[in-house]
Formats: sequence, C-alpha cells, structure tokens
Amino acid sequence: MEGTEHHHGHAHGHSHPGGGHRHGPLASRPARLRHRLAHLLKPHSHQPADKVDAAMETSREGMRTLWLSLAVLGATTVVQAVIVALSGSVALLGDTIHNAADALTAVPLGIAFVLGRRAADRRYTYGYGRAEDLAGILIVATIAASAVLAAWAAVDRLLNPREITHLEAVAGAALVGFVGNEWVARYRIRTGRRIGSAALVADGLHARTDGFTSLAVLLGAGGAAVGLRAADPLIGLLITAAILLVLRDAAREVFRRLMDSVDPALVGAAETALRAVPGVRGVGQVRMRWIGHVLRAEADIVVDAHLTVVAAHGVAVEAEHALIHAVPRLTAATVHTDHTPVEDDPHAPLAHHTHPPTAAGKDAISA
Repeated sequence: MEGTEHHHGHAHGHSHPGGGHRHGPLASRPARLRHRLAHLLKPHSHQPADKVDAAMETSREGMRTLWLSLAVLGATTVVQAVIVALSGSVALLGDTIHNAADALTAVPLGIAFVLGRRAADRRYTYGYGRAEDLAGILIVATIAASAVLAAWAAVDRLLNPREITHLEAVAGAALVGFVGNEWVARYRIRTGRRIGSAALVADGLHARTDGFTSLAVLLGAGGAAVGLRAADPLIGLLITAAILLVLRDAAREVFRRLMDSVDPALVGAAETALRAVPGVRGVGQVRMRWIGHVLRAEADIVVDAHLTVVAAHGVAVEAEHALIHAVPRLTAATVHTDHTPVEDDPHAPLAHHTHPPTAAGKDAISA
C-alpha cells in the first residue's frame, strides 16, 4: 500500500530457457526495440550456469593476478636477500621481510577465491563469496603489522645508529623492491576494481606500503652516503606515517564491504532503470549487497492492481532484466510486486511486523 515499506517475500527468481527473455504483456514496441539493441551491444544470459561461469571467470582472473604478483615479489625478495647477505644492511633485511610477507598474503586471498567458486548450498544459501572479505581482514591486519615493524625499526635505528656498507648495492636492491612492489600494487588494485574484489584492492594497497618501505631504504642509503646517519631512521618514520594512511584506506574499503555498503550511484541507477520499465507504477525500497565480487539486489515495485498474476510476473521479469542491464556486476535480483491501492489493505496482517519506512521507501510506493 501507499507509503508502506514491505519486508516480506513473494520473490521472483527468474530463469530464461534457452537464454531468451520473456517480456511482459505491457512491454511496448519501442521497449522491445531497445532491448534488442542492448543485446546486440552487450549480449548476456541469465541462465544460472552462465552466471556461475561469469563468477568462475572473475575468480580465475583474480588467481592469475595473485600468481603473477607472487612471482614478481618472489623474484624481488630473492634479489634483496642476496644483497642483504653481502651488505649486512638491517634496513634492507626489514624490507626483504616485508616483501616476503606481502607475497604470502596471496595465500589467504587465493584460498578465498577458490572457496568463492563453490556453489551455494542449504547452509550457505548465498554461496561462499564472503570468504574474500575475511581474507581482507587478514590483509588489513598485515598492513597494520607492517606499520608497527617499520616504526620499531626506525626508532631502533635512531637509538642505536649503525653503519651501512655496500651502499650502491643496497640502493639498487631498494630500487628493485620499490619498482616491483609498485608494479604489483597497480596490477592488484586495477584487477580488484575490475572484478569487484575489495580484498584484492586491499592487498594491492599492502604491496604499495612495502614499496614505500623500499623507498625509505633507498633514501636512507642516499643520506648515509653523504654522512647523514640519522637520515635512514627519520625517513623510516615518515614512511610509517604514509603506511598508516594506506592502512586507513584499506581498512575503510574492507569495513564498508563487511557492512554491505554499496555506491549510492548504483542504487540510483537501479531506481532509474526500474521506473523506465513499462507497467511499473512506482518503485519502493532497493537493496544491494556484495557477495564476494558480485552484486545481488532486492527491489519493490508497484504495478496496476487489476493485472493478472501472469501479467504482473511479466512486469517483474522485465524489472529484473532492466536491473541486470543497468547495474554493473549485478548477477541476480529479487523483485517483489506490490499493487496500487484497493479497498482492503492486503498487508494488514503484517502491520505489526513492519518497521518504519526508510527514506528510500517513503519516496516511492505511489500509484
């Protein structure tokens, strides 16, 4: 009914045999033409198997990123370890340990990607995609530990100054560490944003913190070369502050994902798409959440009270179809149909279970 937010079911989970789409009887000729043109430009299927294939592909892309970045960081660590053995540089040793730890963060994230491929079951009805968010927590904890270690090493160097030998080799190894980590960071962040993985983005930010640590070693070696013994620890403290800024960004990204945060622009796009569906008289609450690196949605729409069940179902199919076209990375939507006001309120038995309407719910259920 008008002005009421509904939390109950009557969900429409739609599958389309043969990859085709059933269109509601209210779909106009221009709407059907727009639909055909959209498929020519962006073909897709709503078959469950095709959705699983898409999720598998994003997991494979994430795994490729992890393996390649692991190889790059592994090679960087080996080069730095050789220079540590030659120079005895404690700062470079710490950077080498950081790089090794960063490479190992690929392990929990890789496990999360593998778990995310498992099909939903009766216990985990939304699947196992949230394993990525748990991996994100571990990555944030690792970044925090890196900040603590960097600060401890800098303070220890201030209190106990040490001479650094083989400065050229140390500087070269530090430069290798910085370039390797920054390349890995860019690759992980780019892939993570493309496939919608907050954990992979956080892992990329972690690689960037280790790149900062390598840069600190390089600048410290330069300062030592001109006789500034305090340069190395002071720069280390500055880099610790930079790591804390990266930690803030990574923690915010993972926290928002754990709290089912989505970009409000996606909700706006979904509402706009629903209002454009022929037969939709109003739009109620729209909810979205990330499950791993895919989106799922729930939406309330209002249709004419005199439609048949078949016709109302057709409108709901069109609504889901419009959402999948309008919202990137959306794989499924549950659409609930309300109807325009009639003499008796069909939701009266639920009145004592209904929560006060949200701002989104107030805005829309209108005939």
